[in-house]
Amino acid sequence: MDQLLLKLEDHFEEMVIIRRYLHEHPEVSHEEVHTPAYIADFHRELGLEVREYVGGRGVVATLRGARPGKTVALRADFDALAIQELNDLPYKSKNDGVMHACGHDGHTATLLVLAKVLVGMREQLSGNIVFIHQHAEEIAPGGALAMIEDGCLNGVDVIFGTHLWAPTPLGEVLVKDGAIMAAADRFEIVIQGKGGHGAEPQHSVDAIVVGAHFVTQVQTITSRRIAPLQSGVVTIGQFEAINPFNVIADTVKIQGTVRALDEQVRKQIKEEIELLLKATCLGMHATYSYQYFDGYPPVVNHEEQTKFIAKVAEQTSGVEKVTECPPFMIGEDYGYYMQHIPGTFFFTGAKDPQWETVYPHHHAKFDFDERAMLIAAKVLGRAALEFLEND
Repeated sequence: MDQLLLKLEDHFEEMVIIRRYLHEHPEVSHEEVHTPAYIADFHRELGLEVREYVGGRGVVATLRGARPGKTVALRADFDALAIQELNDLPYKSKNDGVMHACGHDGHTATLLVLAKVLVGMREQLSGNIVFIHQHAEEIAPGGALAMIEDGCLNGVDVIFGTHLWAPTPLGEVLVKDGAIMAAADRFEIVIQGKGGHGAEPQHSVDAIVVGAHFVTQVQTITSRRIAPLQSGVVTIGQFEAINPFNVIADTVKIQGTVRALDEQVRKQIKEEIELLLKATCLGMHATYSYQYFDGYPPVVNHEEQTKFIAKVAEQTSGVEKVTECPPFMIGEDYGYYMQHIPGTFFFTGAKDPQWETVYPHHHAKFDFDERAMLIAAKVLGRAALEFLEND
């Protein structure tokens, strides 16, 4: 174990170089070409078994130990976002309108260097380590489900993953048993009224007024229809009705997102939205169309693996604090993996203590303390080795 941690520290500079290279060359979800090729080539040079185009654009590399044993999987995502970077950095994105604004470049660099170090310990390994490099995490349906259907978890006994988390201080690791991240769904609504002259509302059905009533009332779903100790979010992100100033709108388009930690709450919110929409339109003489798109399921950690990763983190150099965190209402398709095998997902603090301003994930000025990659690699590497050694 000491050998692993020391070697990771020796390779930290390489980790930074890889992360910055990937940061300069981001690719958005479902359009990754250069990134998976780079990952596959890196693993091949290490002498690992490599599968490309797993579930579309995913890459899976397998390290087989000298002795038989169980199999542990470690996962990292590698897609970027359609955001124009505003950071003034020497390794700023070279692709206009595309940016690693969530830390996936760091996740990938972490796993690649960890694989390189673990390859040097092959003769000491009992069992196998599978490195899952996932494409398209940012945009549903995501890459996880397709990779699972293409066999990325075949023969795997347990899976561990982490997210570098800029709002949390460097040195702190966040864990939680049960639901740690929410289901993330999307809906689209079209309200059809009857347009007309702005001076003669009596001859029209104002779609904007109908839509405004709906938007105001939809928040009562979480405040009055969902139990107070359960969590749910309904957010309207788009309300579109483009007309001249003196014309009553014929049509309004509304889009939004639903977040929930519990599948029953998720289902209830979906149904309540349509009930409220139907009642509002009926009472105001409008009609509607409603489309609901299921996104990622909640990320539900398994108790045994969560306790295991917390213990591992507490014993790892660089980790100053392990905290049981509240659930986050953001979404992640990592939850699909744990619907098939035991595992856990945790957050690795990545806030530079010198920063006065911390830009959130998905912001055009997002960045993270690169030292967090070393901590993440140590925790994941230690978890993999301890799991195999305790077989």
